[in-house]
Amino acid sequence: MEKTKLFLKEGLSGTALKTIALIFMILDHIHYFFAFTGYIPEWFSMLGRLSAPLFLFCMVEGFTYTHNRKRYFLKVYIISVCMNGLLFFMQFAGILRRPDGFFPMNGMMTAFALLMVMFQGIDLIKQKRWLLGLSAIVIPIVWPIVGGILSNMFPTFATPLGLLGYTILPIWNSNPDSSIITMIIGILLYVFRNNRKFQVFAFSGFTFLYFFVYLGYMLSSMPDFVWSQMFTDYYEWYGMLAGLIMLCYNGKRGSGHQKFFYVFYPAHIYLLYAISWGVYILMN
Repeated sequence: MEKTKLFLKEGLSGTALKTIALIFMILDHIHYFFAFTGYIPEWFSMLGRLSAPLFLFCMVEGFTYTHNRKRYFLKVYIISVCMNGLLFFMQFAGILRRPDGFFPMNGMMTAFALLMVMFQGIDLIKQKRWLLGLSAIVIPIVWPIVGGILSNMFPTFATPLGLLGYTILPIWNSNPDSSIITMIIGILLYVFRNNRKFQVFAFSGFTFLYFFVYLGYMLSSMPDFVWSQMFTDYYEWYGMLAGLIMLCYNGKRGSGHQKFFYVFYPAHIYLLYAISWGVYILMN
């Protein structure tokens, strides 16, 4: 009982939040890479819905309080360029694909890099540096659209533009983890970061309205759809429960382990992918 009271009083540090998010992420990715075996339960992925919002929350805190935003951005950006560059060749050149055609499309670092640029834009607008601020927000949003138009107008440049959009000038729709919805959630968490309760309310409310209400309404036009599937098949909205963990944040950084988190994300993706490849060969 005393330990429970102490926990409720002290809350969770940033390191503790990232560790919880990491555990949820591992469960999610085990399901992602090994679902084909039929042995991984769906609830692994259900719990995994809490991972991305928690990492976004931690990234917002990290960007807000870091002593060197440029260095923080560069670390994330370099990982994003490397992972998304490999994704480009997997997706469009077909290299390093598992025999069944599967390949990892994980790219949270791309979302983080783009959001950091937009966060900086928001802060510049607050400083009344309108042109720079608006550019930092608008350019990341419209760049995929401009790139698509240019690719259609000049097919010869489609591949170079695509590679550019996956690497040096990343686009928000290059992978599922950097969707426009992820961008909106990240911005909500940043804009309301100084009011924890409203921040969590905005995040949870948007997540529920989009992934349950809106998506459910869109799916309801399908002939075989039943609303119970929102709890078994279309459970992305479970991510709103991450808000309860965010409320436990005590505002302290914790012990850090920064290098570990930077290395672990890409390392575990490709390790699990390699293992899944071996398992697939053994099963077939």
